[in-house]
Amino acid sequence: MARVDTGAKIRTKDEGGLFETVKVIIQALLIALVVRTLLFQPFNIPSGSLVPTLLVGDYLFVSKYSYGYSKHSMPFSPPLFEGRIWASEPQRGDIAVFKLPKDNSTDYIKRVIGLPGDKIQVIDGVLQINGKPVLRKRVEDYRTSDPYGRPVNVPQYEETLPNGVTHRIIERDGDQGYWDNTNVYTVPPNHFFMMGDNRDNSTDSRDEASVGYVPFENFVGRAEIIFFSIDEGSSAWRIWEWPWSVRWGRILTPIR
Repeated sequence: MARVDTGAKIRTKDEGGLFETVKVIIQALLIALVVRTLLFQPFNIPSGSLVPTLLVGDYLFVSKYSYGYSKHSMPFSPPLFEGRIWASEPQRGDIAVFKLPKDNSTDYIKRVIGLPGDKIQVIDGVLQINGKPVLRKRVEDYRTSDPYGRPVNVPQYEETLPNGVTHRIIERDGDQGYWDNTNVYTVPPNHFFMMGDNRDNSTDSRDEASVGYVPFENFVGRAEIIFFSIDEGSSAWRIWEWPWSVRWGRILTPIR
């Protein structure tokens, strides 16, 4: 019996398998893009400005939905709209990722200290909010490095913000570091004042030329949890070194 040629191409087994593989990869990439844009984005900590809360080598998830969405919630900050949608303002004490105001592209991570309208000052190392000193309690010294990389013990404090958020800070240079005595900063409307917990080793809102006040629009999200952590100077891809280089006790630690 003669076979009628209908003109239809019969897909071979190999072609069908390749098509399904490509489809699965595309779907996975789209899901990852949606999760990264709308829900969670991974970041790693490259500097010690938030020691002792966050260490160099920590990997963390930042929730994108916590403060609503702006153009900076999306990769490459496309200028699709201005301001924020479904906005929820940061709370004092949050650790948040934001785009550096001077270039709107560099990712910074600091703690929210000042809210719109607040007056912020540091006097002899003690944080002042609206004219009142923030309670701090001396605890055990913290082991870190001095500006020359030498190990040193430095004063550590437990600081309690006006809303009750308690966290630890260190004063590498005691209470007479470069930013331990400042003028009064008045936080403008719709802006926030950000500081690192490593008070003498943090470029933050105290440095108006480098960071200054951070617009609400520049917030990317709130730091939520450490999902991986490895010793400073180690490489995450060297899995054979993990037994002694991974900080196992920091994995899945909530960020406060």
